[in-house]
Amino acid sequence: MKRSSIRDALARETPLVTPLAHDALSARLIEQAGFHAFAIGGSAMLAARHAYPDIGLIGLTDMTQGISDIAAATSIPFLADADDGYGDVKSVARLVAAYEAIGVGGFLIEDQDRDSKQQRADKAAAVVDEAVIEAKLRTAIAARGNPETFIIGRTDAYGPLGLDTAMRRAERFLKLGADGIFIAGLRTEEDYRRVGAAFRGSYCSAAMFEGGDTPWLSPAELGAMGFMQVSYPASLIFRVVAALRDGLEALREHADGTAALTPMADGAAVRATLDKAVDLARWRAIEATQQRD
Repeated sequence: MKRSSIRDALARETPLVTPLAHDALSARLIEQAGFHAFAIGGSAMLAARHAYPDIGLIGLTDMTQGISDIAAATSIPFLADADDGYGDVKSVARLVAAYEAIGVGGFLIEDQDRDSKQQRADKAAAVVDEAVIEAKLRTAIAARGNPETFIIGRTDAYGPLGLDTAMRRAERFLKLGADGIFIAGLRTEEDYRRVGAAFRGSYCSAAMFEGGDTPWLSPAELGAMGFMQVSYPASLIFRVVAALRDGLEALREHADGTAALTPMADGAAVRATLDKAVDLARWRAIEATQQRD
């Protein structure tokens, strides 16, 4: 079955809400929960796959390996992080071919300086010269073989250079032919209102972070401001980490004999959810067919 496009997903939901998948299981659960699209961020995927921070430690091969696993488990469209393209314009062209071969519906290329890359979009990062990011975006646009591949220009200029400069960069990205923009690191609700109003009618993305000091706005609020997509970069991975931490602490206490481990009250329901996510019934059916033969 052909995977639908990001534009198809936008036609079904605006603003388009995209949780971030960090592995194949989380992506499958996102789809089964009824979301129309999802995103793959380097931070969550690298934490889950390698226990690495997202500070420029990996390259294109690492990303494509992780993305391939996730793509194989889902049928809905998705966006993927592309960092700075993992090199110069030649690397960007290679990235486009690799991502399209996997089935990536769209990707973000950023202007962060790779040598000072930040783990979080709400933290200030050094950025490269405008000419560098513009050359990479032009290369990505020219290199795509599928016209439905969605190319988003991300700027992290807000932190080091201010919102006016960040907005000017975003305007340039759109004029170059990028399909959308993301201004990282917005700090106040007024920032969001200003950006949303300036880019209303264009694909403008917002990111909601938990655990920080940035505004927490609903999809409806962001849509009213003018944003067309809302991602949640940390929401799933934070909850997974919290559940693992709490579960392991309880199991360690049980092993030490300092506290009894109480079985999950909804263990059967969780097992049923997991069985559905891994498509156990289909594999059992294949097994049964073979046994009958």
